[in-house]
Amino acid sequence: MIRSAQQDAMYMARAIGLAKKGLYTTDPNPRVGCVLVKDNVVIGEGWHAKAGQGHAEVKALKAASDARGSTAYVTLEPCSHHGRTPPCCDALIKAGVSRVVAAMQDPNPLVAGRGLERLKAAGIEVSCGVLEQDAQALNRGFIKRMTENRPFVRSKLAMSLDGRTAMASGESKWITSAEARSDVHKLRAQSSAILTGISTVLADDPALNARVDAEVVQPVRVILDSQLKMPAAARMASLSGRSLILTCSQDEQRRQALQQAGFEVYGLAENKGRLDLNAVLDFLAGQQINEVLVEAGAVLNGALLAENLVDEWIVYMAPCVLGDQGRGLFTVPGLQQMSDKKNFHLHDVRQIGPDLKLTLTSQ
Repeated sequence: MIRSAQQDAMYMARAIGLAKKGLYTTDPNPRVGCVLVKDNVVIGEGWHAKAGQGHAEVKALKAASDARGSTAYVTLEPCSHHGRTPPCCDALIKAGVSRVVAAMQDPNPLVAGRGLERLKAAGIEVSCGVLEQDAQALNRGFIKRMTENRPFVRSKLAMSLDGRTAMASGESKWITSAEARSDVHKLRAQSSAILTGISTVLADDPALNARVDAEVVQPVRVILDSQLKMPAAARMASLSGRSLILTCSQDEQRRQALQQAGFEVYGLAENKGRLDLNAVLDFLAGQQINEVLVEAGAVLNGALLAENLVDEWIVYMAPCVLGDQGRGLFTVPGLQQMSDKKNFHLHDVRQIGPDLKLTLTSQ
């Protein structure tokens, strides 16, 4: 019925809003929200906050005094396997829930429809696909890692009106506004890892952490350093959390020095003397990294663009001009004719302070 469909969408939207409360904290788990409704009244709700803690369904059930005969709206198919916590399917069945509405099926091969089937077998009415696209947008990294064994890769760039990322000298602080930089910290906070190249580290000695006014699980710092040029005294070595150096160097002495400084150093395959970027993404998926935020220079971004490895480009464009001697966004050799140009799809444009934030995907 139309009214029932409208109610389902309304309560699922509420569940998605709850799931967003875990945007900065759930890694490597997905963000999930749950709303329990009985006689058109919300009797319990919950969301998943951190890996190892209660799932959204369990929290919602605990908040409800009596869930018998209720409908559970959950943004992701309830799990059916034992992980760090027991299966949510069993909890819903035991509580006497009569209907479960899921926004989407769980892409995890350990679940993948088994949760919905277990609920049906227990006599519970099941519906799936309500606000599915909204639910998928919440967990693009988790979905991609589960279905393609790759993280979702997002690259952040900042440029002037004439497409420059820095002056010819390399000076770049600051092209964009404080508002844009604050927005970048939100991107960092929702990312599992921040990836950059050794040239950026040598030039800027960045912290690569998220500074937001909310609880956050700090992203893993990942540095691509083919020749192990990383200074052992780099600022990030003294920060809490993981700092990974990925290399194809065989210099064991340098490796040991960096490990003693607090870095994790991993050797990966090379491609023409540089790290193989596909091997990098495979490795990060193996580290349970869902979302990668790239903050790098023209060379690494050009290489990622050439191999079509970025799922989403975020470009902050400031209303200023740096001149034709300034540094560009991408180093992409071999573009000689218009037919060689790299095209993008523009998905979103919005103003952040005085700047424009462009969200694009490669064609």
